[in-house]
Amino acid sequence: MPGRDLFSQPRRFGRGAALTLVFASVLAAGAATGSFEDPNRKTPSATGTSRATPAAQGEDVADAAAEAMAEGKSPLEAAEGAVSRSGDRWGAVYSEGEYEEFEEALDGEYTGVGLWARRDSDGRIEVSRVRAGSPAAEAGIRAGDLLLTVDGEKVDGRPVTDVVSLLRGDALDGKDKNAEDAGAGTTVVLGLRRGTHRWSETLRRARLTTDDVTVSKLTGGITVIRIAAFTKGSGDLVKAAVEQASKASGIILDLRGNSGGLVAEAVTSASAFLDGGLVATYDVNGEQQALHADPGGDTTRPLVTLVDGGTMSAAELLTGALQDRGRAVVVGSRTFGKGSVQLPSRLPDGSVAELTVGHYRTPSGHGVDGTGITPDLEADQQVLQRAETVLSGLGQ
Repeated sequence: MPGRDLFSQPRRFGRGAALTLVFASVLAAGAATGSFEDPNRKTPSATGTSRATPAAQGEDVADAAAEAMAEGKSPLEAAEGAVSRSGDRWGAVYSEGEYEEFEEALDGEYTGVGLWARRDSDGRIEVSRVRAGSPAAEAGIRAGDLLLTVDGEKVDGRPVTDVVSLLRGDALDGKDKNAEDAGAGTTVVLGLRRGTHRWSETLRRARLTTDDVTVSKLTGGITVIRIAAFTKGSGDLVKAAVEQASKASGIILDLRGNSGGLVAEAVTSASAFLDGGLVATYDVNGEQQALHADPGGDTTRPLVTLVDGGTMSAAELLTGALQDRGRAVVVGSRTFGKGSVQLPSRLPDGSVAELTVGHYRTPSGHGVDGTGITPDLEADQQVLQRAETVLSGLGQ
């Protein structure tokens, strides 16, 4: 089974907004998560589709990077151009620094102040969530506060990904290329507004965890397990949550907005609900492989899985396994439809190119890429309540 597989949001090639959705939540300043594969290992990752053959495409990208480096130009930009021209829908190139941040994110830790940001309906940057116990929480910052400036730089009109970089203290493109990223213990000054009140707050960055698996209880003892992303250790947390859940009640597995993560963690999560057996198949350059759950999972307790258009990649792999194996009733709306295998490779300047080499399928042979997964019960509103109703009908 592949060890560190990639299920990440598509990355387009503008340098200013280069960070993908993986930074949005894993770095605690946005919404969703992906993952990144070790480019020095020849194991597959997953994400989009390609018109070129994998070998030819990889050679084109490597040649473009090498030629640019020989001419004193940017290998990264040349590789980006080659990937863009190839037609590989999800193909992407990441700088060495971006790759390192992906690696950090996959470990379920990050350096930051503990707030999530989004653009509101008026185009302003709004604090959407504050992590309990974080520097932002201790300073009294609340969801709904508007973020006006970071270290004196106005954030209105800037991509949220740029705001993430400012909060983290990362050197942005177009600025000092030799600047070192800020670490834990460094300070950042935020300009904020709440209603008519404006103020500034100096926060000290800290090492924080992502809390990608959370557990809550509903009336009647129903356990809700929400997986925001499949980062390192999340599968074991899901297993522990299932073991600790009330034996007399059902479980709701909430995968809404989960844009993926480590495939191994998704398979471990599947093992919490299956007694071994097939989770998914995938091909790499035409060679078929299979992913299997570990035996001993809970196969009897009523289970409902919640999905939406933000459920993608590794989260779709898990959903497909539970649905095809008859283990869960899937409630919500059609998932995103992203399930292609990619293999990353290191370029001459240390940047990383990820290129499509195959696709994965659910146990019944359903190809997810471009189609997504259709829920058993479609629901756009009051989804949680619908799930409770379904559980009651399952003998919960």
